[in-house]
Amino acid sequence: MGRTQSLGRDFGWLWAAYAASAVGTWLALDAFPLIAILVLHSSPAQVSLLSAAGLAVGALIALPLGPWVEFRRKRPVMIAMDLFRLAALLSLPAAYLLGGLTFTQLVVVSVVVAAANIVFTAASGACLKALVRKEDLLKANGRFESTMWTATVIGPPLGGALIGVFGPLTTVVVDAVSYLLSALGVRAIGGHEPRPAPRNDKGFTAGEMLDGWRFILRHPQLRPLFLNTSLVNGLIMATAPLLAVLLLGEEGFAPWQYGLAFGVPCLGGLLGSRIARPLVSRFGQHRVLIVSGALRACWLLGLPFVGPGIPGLLLVVLVELGLITCMGVFNPVYATYRLERTTSDRVARVLSAWSITSSATIALLTLLWGLLASLVGPRTAIAVAGVLILCTPLLLPRREHAAPADRPAEQVRQLT
Repeated sequence: MGRTQSLGRDFGWLWAAYAASAVGTWLALDAFPLIAILVLHSSPAQVSLLSAAGLAVGALIALPLGPWVEFRRKRPVMIAMDLFRLAALLSLPAAYLLGGLTFTQLVVVSVVVAAANIVFTAASGACLKALVRKEDLLKANGRFESTMWTATVIGPPLGGALIGVFGPLTTVVVDAVSYLLSALGVRAIGGHEPRPAPRNDKGFTAGEMLDGWRFILRHPQLRPLFLNTSLVNGLIMATAPLLAVLLLGEEGFAPWQYGLAFGVPCLGGLLGSRIARPLVSRFGQHRVLIVSGALRACWLLGLPFVGPGIPGLLLVVLVELGLITCMGVFNPVYATYRLERTTSDRVARVLSAWSITSSATIALLTLLWGLLASLVGPRTAIAVAGVLILCTPLLLPRREHAAPADRPAEQVRQLT
């Protein structure tokens, strides 16, 4: 309890809000595809479309909202996004009970939730930077990361049990309630949030919508980190459905074995997030960023060698444990590194641009790897991703001479 108080009561409420939504999200993992398959009897092509459309169209909708968030108080924006997600998700069980649930509605809700996720992430990053001292950012991000991996460990098994007993729409209701709890947590944050400097004109130009990307691409450290994280996340997520086909189809894993193969390794994420701060204290932020970032690219290539039975299961657990442990170290360090090098008047736009690019990259690579798997098989497609991801450490920032976080953007441009 004392450790939470060291970051202040306001951070405690922000952390509680994050924990509530994280648990709900992981309880409802794969809820939309399951509803499409089990309730609407959708085809595989429709299920793929559902996954890609939510990310891609949600990112497109969120594009003009990055600069809009920058000039708004962040907490009301976060509460509004929570309530949007609450209403959108509750529309699904309501439509089901009335006998009117359709695949189109499922796609629309996935788009709304994806767009709201991006906007909430941008606003919450700016909120965190305002609430926490610079020297405590890594501690705060480490707590978010450990909370996320804890939710990942307990969420899917519990969600699976709820689905088995009450049906796939049950976890959607729980997820919706989690956003209500998140909104209440954000609302409980005390103090007066200053209003950002007002704009003199109406609307946003195309240049302002792209300002987040402009800042990132002109920054000597954020640019390579941006490219690295987008590609690594995209390649990892693109192989997820192919690995499911490989394990559950070709290798004949039982569903419980599949869940075990990805549930147990999440403990590595919890471990990694707990040791990130001590590692940075001992070896320095930049060195930990480079080493953990490079190590997380070394594991994917082991998955094409998975075989049937217990040896195959152990191989998957080992590979995923190594990957997730490295991610558990890397993620809070990189999140802190990014916030420290983003000027306070650009945080929402930068985080929005980052999230939009990540979502769009995952959607595009998921579609491309699905096509590749249809041509060469899932095992070979995963191997191709494993080879490509080995090149991504070359994109990590090599030098440590970034501008202070709140140096004016014009001075940051002069460094490039």
